[in-house]
Amino acid sequence: MLTLEIAAPFAFFLRGCCILTLPFRYVFRISPECSFSIRWRSRKVLGPSFPCYHSSFSVTYSKDSAWIFFCEEETRIQIRRLLEALRRYDPSKEWFLGKALHDEESTIIHHYAFSENPTAFKYPDFAAGWALSVPLVNKLTKRLKSEPLKSDFTIDLKHEIALYIWDKGGGPPLTPVPEFCTDDAGSHCATTFHSSLPLCGTPVKKEEIFVAVKTCKKFHGDRIPIVKKTWAAQASLIEYYSDYAESPIPTVDLGIPNTDRGHCGKTFAILERFLNHSHDKIAWLVIVDDDTLISMVFSREAVRRLLTSNCRCYSNDAPDDMVLGMCFSGLGVPVTHSPLFHQARPVDYPKDYLSHQIPVSFHKHWHIDPVKVYLTWLAPSEEDNATQETQKDPREEL
Repeated sequence: MLTLEIAAPFAFFLRGCCILTLPFRYVFRISPECSFSIRWRSRKVLGPSFPCYHSSFSVTYSKDSAWIFFCEEETRIQIRRLLEALRRYDPSKEWFLGKALHDEESTIIHHYAFSENPTAFKYPDFAAGWALSVPLVNKLTKRLKSEPLKSDFTIDLKHEIALYIWDKGGGPPLTPVPEFCTDDAGSHCATTFHSSLPLCGTPVKKEEIFVAVKTCKKFHGDRIPIVKKTWAAQASLIEYYSDYAESPIPTVDLGIPNTDRGHCGKTFAILERFLNHSHDKIAWLVIVDDDTLISMVFSREAVRRLLTSNCRCYSNDAPDDMVLGMCFSGLGVPVTHSPLFHQARPVDYPKDYLSHQIPVSFHKHWHIDPVKVYLTWLAPSEEDNATQETQKDPREEL
């Protein structure tokens, strides 16, 4: 029988056996006596500074806990099976446990690590949950005190955490645990993961979304036809912004010279045009690269607050995403992350990782057939189209 004691805000102690569907990202501590503590942690815990929290875990939990278990907000847990799985491992030793993912080929998002054998290095699928033994947490704490992190920038956290723990062979590699699952593979699973697009009320109408496509003259002939052949027909309001006006497309010349990187000047010119010109009644702005389905989504109020501030690009080729992040952070406007917006191609991600998602976007046409990628991963299915007719499917509006 489950008992629940409220110990503090967002801190709950459970004893017994249950199935949990967690509303936030949580950290479990599991003591040798099989009592449980679930503490709410913000998503910032699993950011670039995540290893720094090992120190807090070590001080708080090392005396009466054996494991730290992490999971996603939609991970479902069978506590009894989780305990049975963990009992196979000696908690006095250093263990890094999880559902193993590996690269199919060397990829830019992992800096082409293990290029000679990409499948050799394993890293955890956060959706299935993953666990660290307390001795390993204590070791990482000592390491952090003597070797501070060199960077606060992260691209793929799950891979970078695994690299940090492995420490070029100085630490344990990930040990695959078959009970850590993302699909309901059978009665052996201690964890499962059920993901769907969030229900956020009545879907936004397409007529309330303005789509701005960033391009340049050199890509008018190869990328823009792909945009028009795939998703552009689903957008009610769309314009193509370039450094050159070409009427057959048509493109709008923003008066900003093209740059090889960053594109901050072009992005801010698009924001200015959206706010101050012909789109004054449109509630939402979607900015899209010509080789990306969806890049960024802004409400009109967010654009207004940004442009009435003094925050601007320090150069036309500054990285627009980082400048926007800094600007919105300074304004107190939250930047909402979605793991369904992918910064690379499908081949850059493990198949198991993508299998439990409904992806919204991928990036780059390099060495792929972008039309095939769209049809495989992103095109509305017949069921989607039927649902869209009743305006109940959130994807219809994106």
